[in-house]
This record gives sequence, C-alpha cells and structure tokens, in this order.
Amino acid sequence: MHIDAHQHFWIYKAEEYDWIDESMGRLRRNFLPWDLAPKRQGAGFQGSIAVQARQSVEETRWLLELADGDPSIMGVVGWVDLCSPEAQSQLAAFARNSKLVGVRHIVQAEPDDQFLLRREFLRGIALLEEFDLTYDILIYPRHLPVAAQFVERFPKLRFVLDHLAKPHIRTGEIEPWATGIRALAKFPSVYCKLSGLVTEADWKSWKPEQLTPYLDVGFDAFGPERLMIGSDWPVCLAVASYETTLDIVKNYLLQFPSEIRENVLGGNTRRIWKLPR
Repeated sequence: MHIDAHQHFWIYKAEEYDWIDESMGRLRRNFLPWDLAPKRQGAGFQGSIAVQARQSVEETRWLLELADGDPSIMGVVGWVDLCSPEAQSQLAAFARNSKLVGVRHIVQAEPDDQFLLRREFLRGIALLEEFDLTYDILIYPRHLPVAAQFVERFPKLRFVLDHLAKPHIRTGEIEPWATGIRALAKFPSVYCKLSGLVTEADWKSWKPEQLTPYLDVGFDAFGPERLMIGSDWPVCLAVASYETTLDIVKNYLLQFPSEIRENVLGGNTRRIWKLPR
C-alpha cells in the first residue's frame, strides 16, 4: 500500500488562512477528500494522512469526522493546545478516535525560536506518550539545533520531521542545514517526511534535479527505514501538480531495490503510526 504521509483539507475562509497570499491565489478555495481522491488514485496511492493546517480543536474534530467517513484517510495529525492546562483533557477526548495518530504545532510561525523548549510546551509534549501519539516537528533550518535539544528530552516518544525542515533550495544553500539534519537524525525516534520541497525551490524556474542534493542528505542521515513520501497537497499546487510533486521522490527512489522503495512509499508510514494493513 502506498500512502501519502502529508496532505491537508480545508474550507477556505480568508481570515483563517491569511498565510495564503497573492502568490498562492489558486489555494484560495475549498480542498476536500473528493478533490484529492482521483489525483491520489491516479498517482497510485491508496491512502493518506491528513495534517492540521489551523491551530484549533474545531479543525481537529472536523478532520477526524472526515476520516471516519472515508477509509482512505488513514490517520489524522491534529492540533491541541499543548501549552494549556486543558491539554490532557483535549488529548483524552480526541484519542478515543483511533484515527488520531499524532499532533502538530506550527512552530515555524512562532516568534520565539526557543518555543520548543518552553516549559509549558514541554509539559504538554510529555502527555503524548500516554496516548501513544507522535509529534510532528514543523520548523525552519534555523530551528534544527533547538529541535535536537527538544527531542533529546523525550527518548520514548516518536517524532516526525516535516518537509526536511524546509531547506533553502531556491538559493542552493546546503549548510548549516545539512549538519543540523544529521544531528537530529542521530536520534532513532525521529522519522522524516520527504514532502513540501517544491515550495522551497524557485517557483518560476525550479527543476527536479535541484532537489536531489537535499534528498541525498535526507537518505544519508535518516536511512530509508525512517523516511516517508508526502505531497503537502494542496499547498504543493502553488508550484506543481500533485503527480509531479510525488514523482520527484518516486523517481529518486528508482535507484534503490524494491523493498526500500516500498518502505518509503508506505511501509514506514504504516509502521510509525501503526496503521492497519
């Protein structure tokens, strides 16, 4: 089974998605499961993981409702207020639904680069092990050293790094991103999504081969047993189609044996989130 490890759904409202600027005008509409289904099937993927795009418990509830009605949505990475005294009760309520597989906070947008180490946030993260949930790390390259300190505090928790920490592909910069990636990958509890890379390239002149050095670092650092393919649909549509976005990784994988390809295309995703076959 091939699984898209990272995609979003939303009902578009300008005030709730103010990060969608004029350059991403084509994203200013609704994106729902029936919009994704034919594209996902056409690309040879049987399921996906829906990831939060808004920091609201209402969205988490809505995503779980969508997943309950659609078996192809195999899991949901939602949001709860991990800094709140109510974090445990929020987690307990949502964790009754087996489709909740993890949580995420949009750390990249926090003005405090040390946000991951805030006392109240760490207290919330510590609750995830009780509910057998993962935590998705959404950061920029400058946050990688802090992310390593953060992960080190929770040796029993499973983490997923989103989008290879968004390297500066449009400028061709590798360091210090690569050093930070390798340092974070030393923790065996950290997995990584090969997703969201096209939007870090130059939108007007990007070429697939420009992403290869970053995929090389990802494979070298994490190894094929901790990598997962993801589309970041519909955000990827600002730059490339769903099929083209996934083909970047699928074509890169052709150099590897079929077992490795299948792990990155779905086996690792199924394993980290304990998804049914």
